[in-house]
Amino acid sequence: MTTQRQYQRQFVRTFFTSPTAVEGEDDSAKMLRSAAKLRGMQAPDTWIPDNEDATAPSMRDEGVENIVEVVAEHGADFPGEIHPRVVWHRDSPSTRYEGFQQMLRIADPEGGAVEYIDGFVIPEVGDLDDWKKADEFLTIVETEHGLKEGSLSMSVIIESGEAELAMSDLRAEMGKPSNNLERLFLLVDGEVDYTKDMRAMTPTGELPPWPELRHNTSRGASAAGLIAVDGPYDDIRDVEGYRDRMRENRAKGMTGIWALTPGQVVEANTAPLPPESGSWNLEIDGTAVELSEEDGLQVYRGDDLSLTETSDGEYHLTVDGEAHDLDEDELREKLLDLAAYVPSMTDIVDSMAEFEAAKDAGRGAIAMTQSTTLSIDGVEVDIERDRMWDEATYQAAQTPIALFQDVYEHRPDQHEELEEMYDTDVVERAMALGD
Repeated sequence: MTTQRQYQRQFVRTFFTSPTAVEGEDDSAKMLRSAAKLRGMQAPDTWIPDNEDATAPSMRDEGVENIVEVVAEHGADFPGEIHPRVVWHRDSPSTRYEGFQQMLRIADPEGGAVEYIDGFVIPEVGDLDDWKKADEFLTIVETEHGLKEGSLSMSVIIESGEAELAMSDLRAEMGKPSNNLERLFLLVDGEVDYTKDMRAMTPTGELPPWPELRHNTSRGASAAGLIAVDGPYDDIRDVEGYRDRMRENRAKGMTGIWALTPGQVVEANTAPLPPESGSWNLEIDGTAVELSEEDGLQVYRGDDLSLTETSDGEYHLTVDGEAHDLDEDELREKLLDLAAYVPSMTDIVDSMAEFEAAKDAGRGAIAMTQSTTLSIDGVEVDIERDRMWDEATYQAAQTPIALFQDVYEHRPDQHEELEEMYDTDVVERAMALGD
C-alpha cells in the first residue's frame, strides 16, 4: 500500500459553500461571483460551488454553466482552493450518472475552468465500493479530457452510517492498483442527512450534536492521511456557539468546519490560529473563566469563587459551593489546580525556540516556568508552576505552529492581516521553527 498525498495542504480551516444558480435573479450566478471575489480572512481555504443541496434541481444545469463561467473568469485570482460539489447518491445510479456528467462538463478544458479546479466534492456516499465508483468516474473524466491521472482530488461528505463505517476500511484500500483513492482530500461531516439516515429524533427537532461522528471522521482522516471537516452550523447568528463547536472539534483533531456565510469564514479562519496574547483561566464549576489583566495582576471578578484572609493569616476559599480553610501553601496549591495558562503565539514561539536551542546544545529536556499573581476579592496570591519540555512536548506544541506555517505558505493574501495580528518579527520566527 502507498499513501502518497495528491495535495499540499496539511490543514483546512474553512469549507464555504455557494449556490451555483439562484432562481429569479437577473444574474443567476450572483452568489458565485460574490464568493469568487473574497480575499484575506473573508476568503475560505476551500470554496465549494454547490450544485447539490444549495441549488434547486431545476437550476442545476444552469449551475454547471455558471461554475465554468465564473471559475474561468476569477479562478486565477481566487486565493483558496476550488472544489465544486456535484450530485451523487449511493442508492441512485441515475443520480450518480448525473454527477458524472456534471464533472465532465466542468472539467472540459474548452470551458477554461478546469485549470483552477482542484477537485470535486461527492455527497451522499455509501460504503467503500460507492467511493470507488466516484473515484473511477473521476479517472474517466481525467482520461476523457487529457488531464493527469489523480490531478483532480476527491472529497466526500459523510452523511450515512454506511459512509461512517467505510472510513474504517479506507486505510487498507488506498493505494491499491485497482483504485485511485489516493486522490482523496477531505472527509466532511454532513450531520443533517446523517441524522435522517440514522432516523434520529430530539424533542425540539434540533440536530443531535453527534460527537461520535466527529470523532470517527477525525480518526478516519488521521489514519488515512486526509483532512477532517465538520458540517454546517446552521444558527449563523450564534457566534459563541460556533466558536464553542470549533473549540470542541480542535480537541478532537478536527480543525476545519463548514462555513455558510463570509462572517463564519472569518471566525473559522481565525479561531484555530494561536492567540495574539496569552491569558489565565480559572476552572470553576466545570467552566473556564478568563481572568482580566489589571496592573500586572490576573483579576477574578465573579460570584462563584470567593477568598478572604483571616486574622491569623489563614485563608477561607469558597469554590464550586465548597468552603476550604487553608494555609498559604495549601491555598497556592489549590489555586494552581484551578488555574491554567493559554499561551500566546509569542509564548509558543519563544518556548519552541528555547527548546530547539537546548536540543542543539545536547540537552533532552528543560523546565519552563509559568508564574503570575492572582487577585481574588482583593487578596493577592503568587502562583508558579514548572513544566518540563521534552521532545514529545515540543511535538505537541508544534501543531498550532504547523497550522500557522501551512496558512502562511498557502494563503499569501492573508500575510498582511497575520503580520498585523502577531507582529512581523514573531511571524518570521514562527516560520523558521522546525527548519
